Amino acid sequence: MITRGYEAWLRDFEDERERRAAAPEPPWEQGARVHPAIWRSVRRFQVGESGDGANLIAKADRAGDAPYARAVRLFVAEEQNHARLLGLLLGAGGVPPLTSHWSDTAFVRLRRLLGLRLELLVLMVAEVVALRYYRALRDGTGDALTTRVAGAILADEVRHVPFHCERLREAFARMPRPLGRLALLGWRALLLAAALVVACDHGSALRGFGVGRVRFVRDVTASAGPVVRSILDRAV
Repeated sequence: MITRGYEAWLRDFEDERERRAAAPEPPWEQGARVHPAIWRSVRRFQVGESGDGANLIAKADRAGDAPYARAVRLFVAEEQNHARLLGLLLGAGGVPPLTSHWSDTAFVRLRRLLGLRLELLVLMVAEVVALRYYRALRDGTGDALTTRVAGAILADEVRHVPFHCERLREAFARMPRPLGRLALLGWRALLLAAALVVACDHGSALRGFGVGRVRFVRDVTASAGPVVRSILDRAV
């Protein structure tokens, strides 16, 4: 697999920043109407998107790759924009945001205990789960404003996964291949655990999307294969 290099990723994030700045805001004034169970679910995801990213940025700075560090800052800004969009969507539905949720607190504490490589692996769990969740939110409500917001966030998440895969591929290339495979087996187990937690915690919303708990978990775990293959592909 040919890597893009972080200068290319930096340009990608900068181009997206400019595109986002020029694009009109969603029509918040039109309001949003979805089932209360979906609002409860969106509130929890909004909390998860609202971190400041300072710990990840500090670790990226210590990695000594300036284009990568700048790209990470722009990645964090996109995640913060997701929190903003979801917060405004909640406001359009007359729903107050949460200030915290136990699952996000536990997830953040776990990431902060780790170095850059392991933090990215944990972060990738959230990114892969988010891909399936925002696709379900986009396709499953029938509300125009919710569909637009979820679609915008999903488009970003689709870009984020290969960005993190590239950094992880470099890190795993320096490890013995059996050790790398073992680490990614552990990552698959963590992904399964996270999918099960989301399925239990957001089950009513998933049913409202027409997805359901079992299908959600199955889809999330199935998406792990391409991620693992991308990380283990050492050809450049």
